[in-house]
Amino acid sequence: MMDEIQRRLLEEVAGLHEVPEGAYNIRANGKLDSRNTTANIDIISKEDGSGIDIRIKEGTKNESVHIPVVLSQSGLKEVVYNDFYVGDDCDVTIVAGCGIDNCGVQDAQHDGIHRFFVGKNSKIKYVEKHYGSGDGTGKRVMNPGTEVTLEEGSLMEMEMVQIKGVDSTVRKTTADLAPGAKLLIRERLMTHGDQSAISIYEVNLNGETANADVVSRSVAKDTSYQKFDAKIVGNTLCSGHAECDAIIMGNAKVLAVPQLEANHVDAALIHEAAIGKIAGEQIIKLMTLGLTEEEAEEQIINGFLK
Repeated sequence: MMDEIQRRLLEEVAGLHEVPEGAYNIRANGKLDSRNTTANIDIISKEDGSGIDIRIKEGTKNESVHIPVVLSQSGLKEVVYNDFYVGDDCDVTIVAGCGIDNCGVQDAQHDGIHRFFVGKNSKIKYVEKHYGSGDGTGKRVMNPGTEVTLEEGSLMEMEMVQIKGVDSTVRKTTADLAPGAKLLIRERLMTHGDQSAISIYEVNLNGETANADVVSRSVAKDTSYQKFDAKIVGNTLCSGHAECDAIIMGNAKVLAVPQLEANHVDAALIHEAAIGKIAGEQIIKLMTLGLTEEEAEEQIINGFLK
């Protein structure tokens, strides 16, 4: 059974106040806490114990899968491999995420590798949230890897969120899109202190009329460091867009690395990047409404990351 800290982490990363409906696999401190399957969604432990396979039957509609991970044990480090096999003509929401509470002196780390094989004309919404807490000197480290294969006519929407408490993260996402497939990625990220966050995206538009839209909004505070590295490869008639908008504060550093590779005359690819501080007039305007400077900054940041 989960303790109070683990339940709080679960609420932060998966929005769960109680046991969810539908299929779920909840992992706590390196072990299975609870699991449920449905008639259309099966969850199977890998034989070598390295993770799980999630199999979603063809035609499954309006169902969800929750697979959150929580760690509250200092010094625990794990790598988990989860594979999703989605049949044709599905419409499913998948909620993942990891929360680490570290009150000790040793680093705690979770590396979750997720591979998605999405069938024809299926729609997947994938939500991944990362959160860290605890007053120990040990770091909270998360290195998620996501590999996506989209078959013809499929759609995947990815919401990648990291707002608080993660000391170090390298987030790598790769995707291969078949004809008519579409990938939408929305990243929201904030770092503070001496935290480091590196986001790497590589999308290969292999099929005609495939489309990708990768957008990152981030805030870097104090002496933290962020890198946004997005590569879109157009191999046929296709369209791709990558965008990085960042607010920089204090002595933070932000690096945006655009990469567009057009291997076909009808590949239409665009990259946009904007990095800057909060405009002084925005703060002054809010202060005239009665907010302090700190409150004004917080309001602006919350609106930017919403």
